[in-house]
Amino acid sequence: MKFIDEMLDKPISFYAFEMLYWTGIRLGELLALTTSDFDFERKTVTINKSYQRIGKKDIITSPKTEKSNRVINMPDFLCEEMKEYIDSLYGVTDSDRIFPISKSYLHHEMDRGTKAAGVKRIPIHSIRHSHISLLIDLGFSAVAIANRVGHESIDITYNYAHMFPSTQLDMANKLNEERGEDNG
Repeated sequence: MKFIDEMLDKPISFYAFEMLYWTGIRLGELLALTTSDFDFERKTVTINKSYQRIGKKDIITSPKTEKSNRVINMPDFLCEEMKEYIDSLYGVTDSDRIFPISKSYLHHEMDRGTKAAGVKRIPIHSIRHSHISLLIDLGFSAVAIANRVGHESIDITYNYAHMFPSTQLDMANKLNEERGEDNG
């Protein structure tokens, strides 16, 4: 929250980091977003392309993997923020990138924001890890998280296995209840 407060002075940076954190999308996926990717009635964003800059040319490609093609439900507040942001863009068409910035711009903004907020700088890709960690903390399954973030294999999500709460004690207690034993 300290970091994002420092981004408020530059709307494009604020909204970009909000999308990265609250959806867990990859940086290239963020930079490829267009207005047509948003469905504000359904409160979704469709991820179906990725942006790269190769040889001074903007290249839009397919996402990293087949499972990276996905529709993500956005929380209400993020949906409102993105609607507000898109409405503020002058003359943007359905095919225009809504974040016409570079990866290096966002790296610079990460440096600026973390320094101003007095927080530790993390790599931009680690914002994605933070999103996954938050979802684990909130109790969502590895399968649900893998689908949201576009992991090709659930094994990738299981790299976070150490963060999933252990349910061994809960299991033992439920088994005691099943048998009619005291849990004390």
